[in-house]
Amino acid sequence: MTEVAPELPERAIRVLATATSKAPPATVFALLMDGARWPEWTIFDGFELVRPGEGGPSGVGEVHVFSTALTRAREEIVECVADRRLSYVLLSGFPLTDYRAYVDLSACDDGGTSISWRAAFNPKYPGTGWLYRLFITAVLKKISSDLAAGAEKRMGQK
Repeated sequence: MTEVAPELPERAIRVLATATSKAPPATVFALLMDGARWPEWTIFDGFELVRPGEGGPSGVGEVHVFSTALTRAREEIVECVADRRLSYVLLSGFPLTDYRAYVDLSACDDGGTSISWRAAFNPKYPGTGWLYRLFITAVLKKISSDLAAGAEKRMGQK
């Protein structure tokens, strides 16, 4: 298990999802940073760019909304390290506070990519933490495995 970075709130609920892709980190990162195409490979139905980030739509400062039939998560990209890390915070959409997530990519010996998607948050309402731990864990596991598969598919199309 990856050690939780000190940037995560000390007293927060923490979750971790991992996946491995046969695609190299650059391919995985390119797919991760292309929010407009997430509805093609994730559980999200829609993407809305609210504000582009520095140096383009997917840079630090970007604010976007990912939606499903039941949810609308408004997020801001707060850190971006090419081919290695994307970090974002939840601005609205769920009754959570201090939500911050890190998607860390590392090269595998076989040329593929190890994906570590971790998040920390506090529930807005006492007694709901267990429910959101289960929900966020399930979502991050699904998105991590879909990212791995989507990058492999993209690699095969090149």
